[in-house]
Amino acid sequence: MSVICQVHNLRLCRSSLKIALNGLNQVNFATPSYFYVNQTKQNAALEVLDAQSRPHKPKIEPAWKPTPSTDSSNLLQNYLKLSKVRLTTLVVVTTMAGYAVAPAPFEWTAFALSIAGTGLLSGAANAINQFHEVPFDAQMSRTKHRVLVCGRLTPLHSMAFACAASLSGLGILYYGVNGLTATLGLTNLLLYTSVYTPLKRISILNTWVGSIVGAIPPLMGWAACANSLGAGAFLMAALLYSWQFPHFNALSWNLRPDYSRAGYRMMAVTHPALCRKVALRHTVAIQLLSTMAPLLDTTNWWFLLECTPLNVYFIYLAYQFYKDSSSATSRKLFRYSLIHLPLLMVLFLVNKKKWFVFKETSEQTDNVDEVQSIIK
Repeated sequence: MSVICQVHNLRLCRSSLKIALNGLNQVNFATPSYFYVNQTKQNAALEVLDAQSRPHKPKIEPAWKPTPSTDSSNLLQNYLKLSKVRLTTLVVVTTMAGYAVAPAPFEWTAFALSIAGTGLLSGAANAINQFHEVPFDAQMSRTKHRVLVCGRLTPLHSMAFACAASLSGLGILYYGVNGLTATLGLTNLLLYTSVYTPLKRISILNTWVGSIVGAIPPLMGWAACANSLGAGAFLMAALLYSWQFPHFNALSWNLRPDYSRAGYRMMAVTHPALCRKVALRHTVAIQLLSTMAPLLDTTNWWFLLECTPLNVYFIYLAYQFYKDSSSATSRKLFRYSLIHLPLLMVLFLVNKKKWFVFKETSEQTDNVDEVQSIIK
């Protein structure tokens, strides 16, 4: 009987095992959606997989970009760049030198007003120059980042700035200094904007005209102090005139591809041999003009002794540039020219022949007369 029961139990176990196995075949192992933390994540993952399976299409950018509008946050900086602040600083420094060397009493008011008026006129001239040269500046590596080329300032802003700066500068020089200084300033403004700027694309004579423009600021400083022009004023102007040839010719030598691409008629591009000769000639002229300073009673003889080593080294660098017109020699000549001019102006001032510290007022003159009458 027990054997029959065991056989029966074994049959039951085998039948239950078969049922269980059949049930396993019908189980759904798919993960239900409620196991996801967020149903949108599941959808996003599916979209990413779908996007990756599709072929990649390159992003097509527009063929043109709108010109950026004037950025008011950097307006002052943009106006400084528009006025070529470094070039304007050089113009102001040479004006200060002319004022300081002039044989007349020093007046702080006239000195400050002459600096302000000259700086404004220089900034206006540079703004007009950039306004006319936008399409050409865009083709040169040295000038393609200027504010008008990049659109950081509009042409209207540049011309409005030029008009305001020129009118205020002329007004300061005429009413605050004297008419002679204002006339020289107006002449230089017209010469730079109406003659030099268009001549750059016509003839190499633009370098000579540009040198005249650079020679006028010391005349303005001298006229602001003395209300006249003496031999010393024209001597300083001649020194500035000659200095600009080795300075600019050395600068333009390494910029020949840019000038050629933009269509500028520069000596370094069209007449390279003449470019080297002119640079050497004018360094020799600087030494000869320095010899004239004590002869014209503008400086003492110490000036000639002190400036001769500076000028001789200048001539040596120009001769090296003349014999071997490479990028290295032109760069050395250009860099030394930036040191030579300030040192020459300082020596001019230190060795000035006639010194006037302050201008006597009417009250000071009366006091001196009273003291002299008491002594008598």
